[in-house]
Amino acid sequence: MYRKKLDRLIEAEYDFDIKTGFLRGWEIFKAVPIYSVAYTLLILSIQFLFVIYAPDFVFVFSVFLAGPMFAGFYLVANKVSQHEEVIYPDYFKGFAYYIPIILVWVVGQLLTVVGILLLVIPGIYLIIGYMFAILMNLFGGLDFWNSLEYSRKLIHKRWWKFLVFGLLIALLNIIGAFIFVFGLAVTIPVTYYAIYSVFEKITKKTLLGE
Repeated sequence: MYRKKLDRLIEAEYDFDIKTGFLRGWEIFKAVPIYSVAYTLLILSIQFLFVIYAPDFVFVFSVFLAGPMFAGFYLVANKVSQHEEVIYPDYFKGFAYYIPIILVWVVGQLLTVVGILLLVIPGIYLIIGYMFAILMNLFGGLDFWNSLEYSRKLIHKRWWKFLVFGLLIALLNIIGAFIFVFGLAVTIPVTYYAIYSVFEKITKKTLLGE
């Protein structure tokens, strides 16, 4: 059912406002600021511990933990958007979708790396194109391959605008990293909430309901 609706959405024209996406991301952050910062610091701490004490096993975090942990931001953003109460354990509910998210995360990264190794440009195209992949899996119930493909097809319609959006996300997090690194505790959740907000704006009638 969702696939047919997504096909129609891809065939139709749509647009989104980058500024509105970031502003909405900031509003979601302000709704759960303490939880957002605490959860982000947890993610950064786990990653830091791997880098310092187990550098040969950093891939364990990248492959087996990062995807489900970052998915928590999307699940919380959805609850905030639906005006539902958020509790801290909600951030860990990405692990309830562990296998599908891992497949989306790992396969997406592998294809992106292959694209970069080939001609660089295909890799950049896929980095942007897979921005919605985990969201497609979480809220569309699609398998890993269709999550990747429908994300790419949907974003392809406005790829250049999404490229600007992605560059601004990267820039914001770079700025956050320079603010004693702790700035990332704010910029990381805000940017994930912004991605969710743009996704919600585009797919609201298709996947997320009115």
